[in-house]
Amino acid sequence: MSTIKLGKLPDKTPVKLAITVTPDLHLSLQDYAAAYAVTYGIEVPVPELVPAILSAFLEGDRGFQQQRKGK
Repeated sequence: MSTIKLGKLPDKTPVKLAITVTPDLHLSLQDYAAAYAVTYGIEVPVPELVPAILSAFLEGDRGFQQQRKGK
């Protein structure tokens, strides 16, 4: 069997995660969702935005990325 250039795709099965946030963080997330709606003209519920917010944060954290590559 020959090998193709594209490797096996990563597992994209969603994992449900339940969290509790402080009232001030909840308000900030609601404000962010409102800013998103103004910017892009579409309302997206906070629970749908949180994964994208977390991904952007983790991808932008250089220290974390360096430590992760060092594993």
